[in-house]
Amino acid sequence: MENSHRLKMVERDEWLRPVEGQLLARHEAYEKRLDEIRRTAGSLVDYANGHRYFGWQYDSSLEGWWFREWLPGACDVYLFGDFNGWQRTELRLDKDAQGVWSIFLPEAMYGHRLRHGSLYKIHVHGRNGWLDRIPAYATRVVQDERTKDFTAQFWIPRPFDWSDDTFDIARHDELLIYEAHVGMAQERPGVGTYREFADRILPVIARDGYNTVQLMAVAEHPYYGSFGYHVSSLFAPSSRFGTPEELKGLIRRAHELGLAVIMDLVHSHYVRNLNEGINELDGTDHLYSPAGPAGDQPHWDSKLFDYGKPQVEHFLLSNIKYWLEEYRFDGFRFDGVTSMLYHHHGYVAFDSRDRYFDEGVNEGAITYLSLANRLAHDLRPSCVTIAEDVSGMPGICFPQEEGGVGFDYRLGMAIPDYWIKQIEEVPDEQWDIREMWSVMTDRLPGVKTVAYAESHDQALVGDKTIAFRLMDKEMYTHMDRASENLTIDRGMALHKMIRLMTVSTGGDAYLNFMGNEFGHPEWIDFPREGNGWSYAHARRQWSLAEDGLLRYSWLGAFDRAMLALVKRYGILRDGYPYCLQMDDRNQTIAFSHGRLVFVFNWHPAASIPDYRCRVREAGRYELILSTDERRFGGTERARIGSEHFSSPADNGDGTTSPAISIYNTSRTAAVYLLQ
Repeated sequence: MENSHRLKMVERDEWLRPVEGQLLARHEAYEKRLDEIRRTAGSLVDYANGHRYFGWQYDSSLEGWWFREWLPGACDVYLFGDFNGWQRTELRLDKDAQGVWSIFLPEAMYGHRLRHGSLYKIHVHGRNGWLDRIPAYATRVVQDERTKDFTAQFWIPRPFDWSDDTFDIARHDELLIYEAHVGMAQERPGVGTYREFADRILPVIARDGYNTVQLMAVAEHPYYGSFGYHVSSLFAPSSRFGTPEELKGLIRRAHELGLAVIMDLVHSHYVRNLNEGINELDGTDHLYSPAGPAGDQPHWDSKLFDYGKPQVEHFLLSNIKYWLEEYRFDGFRFDGVTSMLYHHHGYVAFDSRDRYFDEGVNEGAITYLSLANRLAHDLRPSCVTIAEDVSGMPGICFPQEEGGVGFDYRLGMAIPDYWIKQIEEVPDEQWDIREMWSVMTDRLPGVKTVAYAESHDQALVGDKTIAFRLMDKEMYTHMDRASENLTIDRGMALHKMIRLMTVSTGGDAYLNFMGNEFGHPEWIDFPREGNGWSYAHARRQWSLAEDGLLRYSWLGAFDRAMLALVKRYGILRDGYPYCLQMDDRNQTIAFSHGRLVFVFNWHPAASIPDYRCRVREAGRYELILSTDERRFGGTERARIGSEHFSSPADNGDGTTSPAISIYNTSRTAAVYLLQ
């Protein structure tokens, strides 16, 4: 292949040379589709306007409301609701050649009946019978407390006041992400609200040093226990937590506090429910999904999107534009990208390069994701997109013009898996520091990674948080500061070290799930039949971290100090850490970021006075942070502020390098600053 046609991502990575043809074909498919869109709509941004055509649209010239829905397979479609006495077959829609059904309601006839807050549905006659359904473009859906039935709501409020909101996520040089769920963010048993989150939780997130909130469960979902991942209405924010305006108020308040807000976007699948969702909305099984079994996500009991279908592509791209413009989200964490990329949804071993280019790859999904990232960044150049992909698809974080898919970041999903395996399967004294270093730094140059020790995935019922894996039932009896307990001492020490190791070596951004920063002791279990519909574990016990008699506050204090260090010295912006020393015998790793030297002693017992640690530059080094400080629940065996002057150390080959002498204490991470 001629160099003039060579993709930049191939020039950067020789491993991709044998599949250059496949990558070029993939890139050309994206370019071809983008050109088609631009020829018909003018631009990708102008194309993604489905939410401005479908659903309810006011016509000022005709003085009334249009209602439209794409239902090509339907035989008859009717609109009904409280505004017409719930008469199912009174208002019949007309069908055009593209399968779009529409009806016009003059304000003179319906203005006094069709009001803000009116309830409505569509009555669809299709191959699956006569069914009452919720439209795909509904922007608000509410549940009846008595019948538990979901119904669309005619929602035409006053324009929201964004006039003072000038926030831009570009002001953040690095992302410190606080993953959160509005409903379970309160301490009382029950469902939290957008207002409670804005008033009580956002200030805590900002105080603790995080600069980005990643909101889960935003789009409407019928089953609360799905954590928001079985979406039913893609354009409707969940009414469990309040009104759309209250969600906008949350985002505006976050921006006032300097916090960006990223939405956990679910375009990987949708709920199979007929009563609440879009499955078989026109009576066929292939409206938004591929036909037959190909339209099922068997591992998640849900339905898949047909990304190669122009109307589905239009629907999903419009959804991206809607959330960015209407709610001013600052970006997206795309859920389930691995499932999207492959017809087998990632349930294979990625043991060869061919796995990324064989018949198992969903090429339509790659084109869609490339368009989605292009749209997001065309709309908002500073918009941040994060891919949840465990497969390592080449090019996922490269720009489209270089042959990539265009995500800004990928999740470092191997990191939490590694920590869980270490804690559960390997005794402390056998922890392999070289393997640890390899896992933490295993990422391609230029591929930005969000590092995290644990997310919501590790906190769900049936799993355990890192704190609970380390300390288990002892947390219920020995987390008071007066207790003496070896299990708690070990757990506290490793909890801090694991976090500092992850943030300082694992990537270019950092993520934490709410409450885990202070070692929240309990798992997440949403109300369900198996637990008597209890909210006991669908909440966060913030009071534990605020109680000065408990050790949780020490873990919270360390997390704040750690983030302050990260921001002050630009650790995440510095890229890969520079390895200074690997001491297998004493399980000690030393590495540097700029003027900082990090020393991690993972050994459960070995504390070494006058330990020689190599440094990159000669000079005076001061101990500025230690996981063993008293303010973090440690014993402070090494004095904070102590000074360490470098001197030459023999390299064993006739050369010397600068080194400092330190007290290298067991189960401690220490940070030294070159003055």
